[in-house]
Amino acid sequence: MAHVISNECVACGTCEPECPFEAIATGDPIYTIDAEKCTDCGKCVDVCPVSAISKK
Repeated sequence: MAHVISNECVACGTCEPECPFEAIATGDPIYTIDAEKCTDCGKCVDVCPVSAISKK
């Protein structure tokens, strides 16, 4: 099950470089996770400063 980014996202960009599968992209106005690329590794969850990323 892929992770999702909630509206709590502050678009800081911390999560994007942490994703080894390039599943995170800049969105408008928040970042987004491509469910097809996400492998549920959780690396993005660990670095998010506002806890905006969770399992779907």
